[in-house]
Amino acid sequence: MSVLNMRSSVVAAAIVAIFLLSAHRTQAEVCNGDLTKLGEVCQQFVLKPGPQKDPSPECCQVIQSADVPCCCANIPKGLEDIISMEKVVYVAKFCGKPLKGGSKCGSYTVPPMA
Repeated sequence: MSVLNMRSSVVAAAIVAIFLLSAHRTQAEVCNGDLTKLGEVCQQFVLKPGPQKDPSPECCQVIQSADVPCCCANIPKGLEDIISMEKVVYVAKFCGKPLKGGSKCGSYTVPPMA
């Protein structure tokens, strides 16, 4: 069973990478390539299946140098079927780049800060 879950995760990660690197190259370039970099390094922390987990230091490093609001404004609608916007918001906050409450990340509205 764990082998099946691992294979599913690998397939999902590959789909995310292909999706980001091909069809939406123009949107990714809008944010100086940040969306593509985030997809390459942070995808395992934002995929819908599985529990929320803390991102790696490498992911946080990419987030620190990224224009996260630009990336959120340019997330392709179809990508929201694969990644969790709630996890995206969590990862950004964990890495020290929280999004403003009420702002949008894809079609998701970021909740107000508690």
